[in-house]
Amino acid sequence: MIAHKNIKLTVNGAVYQRTVEPRLLLSDFLRVDLGLTGTHVGCEHGVCGACTIIVDGDSARSCLMLAVQADGAMIETVESLGSIHKLSSVQKAFHEHHALQCGFCTPGMLMTVTDLLRKYPLATDEEIRAGLSGNLCRCTGYEHIVEAVRAIVRQREAGP
Repeated sequence: MIAHKNIKLTVNGAVYQRTVEPRLLLSDFLRVDLGLTGTHVGCEHGVCGACTIIVDGDSARSCLMLAVQADGAMIETVESLGSIHKLSSVQKAFHEHHALQCGFCTPGMLMTVTDLLRKYPLATDEEIRAGLSGNLCRCTGYEHIVEAVRAIVRQREAGP
């Protein structure tokens, strides 16, 4: 029998304490145990980026982390960004620039963009594309996603 582990972590501002199997993936913990199904699971190898979340201020693939590795961490999922009634600037830009189609990659893209915008100026399309290179989208061809990020950068530069 596998010995279960106690973990305590903060997800989207709420503190959770759970007892989990040591081999439980963080993506499964978020989706199944906490019901945060916005974190999508695609490849389960860290390649597609659909499961991207922010852990202690850095984007991470939740399918490559065990829940026990997140013990004590501060986690943000796509559910933290906004709501249907009050979209975040990133969500709003994706909507306005048609930066999604099927929507499967969208949560990971949104979290990656959120992390990038916190850390980098993203002054050129090349920088935006390089920042997004770890996220795969099979529908949009990326141009609308780049346009959405570019719009956020322009708005940020223009000020309030």
